[in-house]
Amino acid sequence: MLDRRSFVGGALLASGARLWGAGYDLVIKGGRLIDPAQKIDRIADVAVQAGKIARIGTNLSGTQTIDATGKLVTPGLIDVHMHAGDTMLPPSEVLNTGVTSLCDGGSRGADNLDELVGIARTANRMRIFLNIARLGNAPNGRAEFLDGLEPADIGKCRAAVERNREWIVGIKARLSRGVAKDQDVEVLRRARVVADAVKLPIMIHMGDTASPLPGLLAMLRPGDIVTHLYAPPPHGIMDDKGKILPEVLAARNRGVRFDFGNGRNEHWTWEVAQSALQQGFAPDTISTDLNATSRTEQVFDLPSTMSKFLLLGMPLNQVIACVTANAARSITTFKSYGTLRTGAVADIAVLTLAQGSFDFVDNYKGVRKGTQKLSAHAVVAGGRVR
Repeated sequence: MLDRRSFVGGALLASGARLWGAGYDLVIKGGRLIDPAQKIDRIADVAVQAGKIARIGTNLSGTQTIDATGKLVTPGLIDVHMHAGDTMLPPSEVLNTGVTSLCDGGSRGADNLDELVGIARTANRMRIFLNIARLGNAPNGRAEFLDGLEPADIGKCRAAVERNREWIVGIKARLSRGVAKDQDVEVLRRARVVADAVKLPIMIHMGDTASPLPGLLAMLRPGDIVTHLYAPPPHGIMDDKGKILPEVLAARNRGVRFDFGNGRNEHWTWEVAQSALQQGFAPDTISTDLNATSRTEQVFDLPSTMSKFLLLGMPLNQVIACVTANAARSITTFKSYGTLRTGAVADIAVLTLAQGSFDFVDNYKGVRKGTQKLSAHAVVAGGRVR
């Protein structure tokens, strides 16, 4: 439901355009508009005025137009877990794939955060999950806590958050044995101390942990995020018989959110994903865990990652919800995005849904063929065509 400010603002935008008789600044015409936040799925035009959504209707005219006939028109996509800290992956390149808001998922820690904040300042809309490890993802990618817990410095992490409140939206803890060894509980405890002190959520990297998942979930609170939810055994979301653990269901029921996090290494298999979906355990959000390497293999971009869920049988509207409305609810800073409501910032993705035969791969080189593939046709960020 629109609040009074959104309603009045949107009305002024729309009436102003009509008053001057010049049409709207931009109209995206004739696309299949899918906005899960408003439960909209229909053919319509979207008008933009002064950087905001001005109107959804038919036969609208604008100074600039995008012909979206045969395309999907959605809110700008939100990737809640990628790695913009890789300077080989400029945010502008991600924007071109339809992603208008993104979160870096732990690339940097308290000791090397400044460069990442610098990237965030130049990006369209980027925020950061600060790694509890002082150097974030270590240069060799697998060495944060193998030599002890000294890198998990509570004081430094909290101070870094306090200095960069505008940019940091949560604390990241990588808990797999290749990172945390047998110290996952203590690493998470330290992340919990910081998160509680600064009143931010935690994102945990699960899969192949030393401790069973139920014990880790018990330390999470509403709003915390579990990424790589379809990681294979040991210590995934299922028991030895392949059933979703009751503790996993209980965690979701109390407000813990579960994210896909595609990535490249040991984060998911087709079999786990398919079994979970058949049991009704879909992800709250679909993210890429993208870096420069995965931009050219396995992952590619967020629309390609979304396409894997179409292959697995998830309805298109639900897939789009995972990268718009659901993602906006997961990141407090993004709560007003992920929708095409009148008066909202005009972040819009125009997507092509191609039909054909397409290969998709999991983290274990398992290949499946899909018949549909999403890609970005046009992107609007803040009312500007990019």
